[in-house]
Amino acid sequence: MPTAIELLQSEFASFADVIAAHAAERPDAEAVAEGEQRLTYGELDALADRIAAGLQRDGVPAEEPVAICGLNSVPYAALWVGILRAGAVAAPLAQSSTPEALRLMIEDCGSRLFFADRSIAETVDPPAGVTHVELDDRSAFESWLPEEGATREPVAIAPEMSFNIIYSSGTTGTPKGIVHSHMMRWKQVTAYGGLLFTPGTVALLSTPLYSNTTLVNFLPCLGNGGKAVLMKKFETRRFLELSEAEKVTTTMLVPVQYKRLMAEPDFDRFDLSAYQMKFCTSAPFAAELKADILKRWPGGLVEFYGMTEGGGSCALRAHEFPDKLHTVGQPMPGHEIRLIDEEGKEVAPGEIGEIVGRSATIMKGYHNRPDQTKATEWCDEEDNRFIRTGDVGRFDEDGFLELMDRRKDMIISGGFNIYPSDLEAVLVTHPEVEEAAVIGVPSEQWGESPVAVVVGPADAQAIKAWANQRLGKTQRLADVRIVDELPRSAIGKVLKRELREQLSL
Repeated sequence: MPTAIELLQSEFASFADVIAAHAAERPDAEAVAEGEQRLTYGELDALADRIAAGLQRDGVPAEEPVAICGLNSVPYAALWVGILRAGAVAAPLAQSSTPEALRLMIEDCGSRLFFADRSIAETVDPPAGVTHVELDDRSAFESWLPEEGATREPVAIAPEMSFNIIYSSGTTGTPKGIVHSHMMRWKQVTAYGGLLFTPGTVALLSTPLYSNTTLVNFLPCLGNGGKAVLMKKFETRRFLELSEAEKVTTTMLVPVQYKRLMAEPDFDRFDLSAYQMKFCTSAPFAAELKADILKRWPGGLVEFYGMTEGGGSCALRAHEFPDKLHTVGQPMPGHEIRLIDEEGKEVAPGEIGEIVGRSATIMKGYHNRPDQTKATEWCDEEDNRFIRTGDVGRFDEDGFLELMDRRKDMIISGGFNIYPSDLEAVLVTHPEVEEAAVIGVPSEQWGESPVAVVVGPADAQAIKAWANQRLGKTQRLADVRIVDELPRSAIGKVLKRELREQLSL
């Protein structure tokens, strides 16, 4: 059997095989931890074998999806490895989804098994023929597993086989299932192997295991022999306690988590000296917040910009480019980013356009949705396939990408394009504004007008007057609403659609 290093240096290998190699070489090294529950690589490998054998016993063939839904846990992490070892496809679902959305996602992926926490499964009426396996009850999960030492049939994993289906959201309707191949994930596992991820890595993961945000840290951590420390629920003080106790070296957080951590009164009392690198993605990341993290939190800081669908991604090494904190960095090695106009033509240098990208890390497509897959693609004159992000941005003179907004969130008022992020950046400089989101509402006179939704002990009319003194004539706010909090997804994105519905805008 090849060593872990030999596998990691190869053009392609199975993720489950590299876990087995780590188990053979370092069986007593901790692999996964959540509270008092811990698995060594030897134990993780053995449990993954039992899971794979159980799936095969239940008739799950290679490339059939297996649905999972629950809070972060050791069994959840082991399921990832076991499903892949059986050659099946992991289909992790957001526990924040509505029961109807969960049912539709189970039906869409075609899973015959539904591994889920009891509180979730009790609310879902699964499609006929789907068996629920309780995930958060140890005895129930054990009763599903085959006996220890159960053998499985080996499955050859080809690079083009499907690794997972990640659903884009779960709030309304049937979300789109984004299919990634084993080769795409292998590229992510090995991209920073030996550098940012090593057997000495300790990654603290507080975002959910259904999210691509988490997986781009979780998979390289385990793939390179590190330890993944899981949190069921993010809490600032508990996060800091775990960071100190586990001597955490890396983490992946979303901006709202960083904001809450930096505001923790006791933040500077914790020993975070083991940190080597911190990552951020998924939502706009304020330059001022990045600067505060660089000043007070040891280790480097890298912001990733990209999509679950893959395509082109950018990275900002904030610790190396402190004068570029207002950007999301430059295209990563092997990634190509272009900007196009509404007609699909590339814009001139320095102009604003929709961001499209391509690389080796690109989705196979949307599950069972060829038309929607085609709609999200853009091809250049040489027929190279790019993924459309729906985001609007521009490159500065040094090749750093500045994000504006989602194209769908752009407000067109009186024929002028208004980017909500520009207005939000002004609003949050007011001392009484903690957070702000700007959305467009219909206007008979202008077509659309910007309305600000603000969190903080502020007076709406006073904020409106203050902001309009600082905004351009075409940007001026039509109204300001005060709320207790902005609706967010589990990974911190402000849900502007829900905001409009809540405020009847």
